[in-house]
Amino acid sequence: MIRIVNLQKAFGENAVLCGVNLTIERGETMVVIGQSGSGKSVLLKHLIGLLKPDAGEVYIDGVEITRLGEDDLQGTIRKFGMLFQGAALFDSMTVAENVRFGLDRYTRFTEAEIRRAVAESLAVVGLGNVENLMPHELSGGMKKRVGLARAIAYRPEIMLYDEPSTGIDPIRADAINELINKLKKEMRVTSVVITHDMVSSYKIADKIAMLYQGRIIEVGTPEEIQKSANPVIQQFIHGQAAGPIRTF
Repeated sequence: MIRIVNLQKAFGENAVLCGVNLTIERGETMVVIGQSGSGKSVLLKHLIGLLKPDAGEVYIDGVEITRLGEDDLQGTIRKFGMLFQGAALFDSMTVAENVRFGLDRYTRFTEAEIRRAVAESLAVVGLGNVENLMPHELSGGMKKRVGLARAIAYRPEIMLYDEPSTGIDPIRADAINELINKLKKEMRVTSVVITHDMVSSYKIADKIAMLYQGRIIEVGTPEEIQKSANPVIQQFIHGQAAGPIRTF
């Protein structure tokens, strides 16, 4: 479903991606772990064409997207739904207006169809009777779920999650994990999750990839990553200050 080949990106003299190679199968949940500032979100932005690489290729469902024009790229982008790190709700819009945002832009649904899709999407994430609330009236966990409802409203084939458990307590984070697994099972979406939360990683991942110094240094199942002989991976997954990864 997704194939990344020798992806490279620098900002000035700061080389962020230095030859990333990664393949994500259809229906798979791939979790990409790594330190803060390691380039995880930069990698995610390349998948949806927000950034253009300095070199390398990104294939989405067999289509190489890095050289597509704006019109052709839009057709591929519509395969994606995205849950942003802070939910990224529009403060001036109600919950219903936020959830229907993509439907208004990317579909030709009737008003009745849009209202039904909004209600169904909110039901999937366990929210009811919140359509008329404003974002400031929601808890952090509810904002995440509304953001997720917006992302799935037009039934994407691929879901991207940028630090889905950041900023919420462990119980609400686990509820988000359950939703990610539910969407995989019920909607059969292919998912890419960016996180440094190992509890979440082990619960949702089919495969885990470690991004370090601009490259993917290992890919494996949660069990394989836990048993990895690589000291960088062992230091990261156990959250240890001592090891090859510099802490400052």
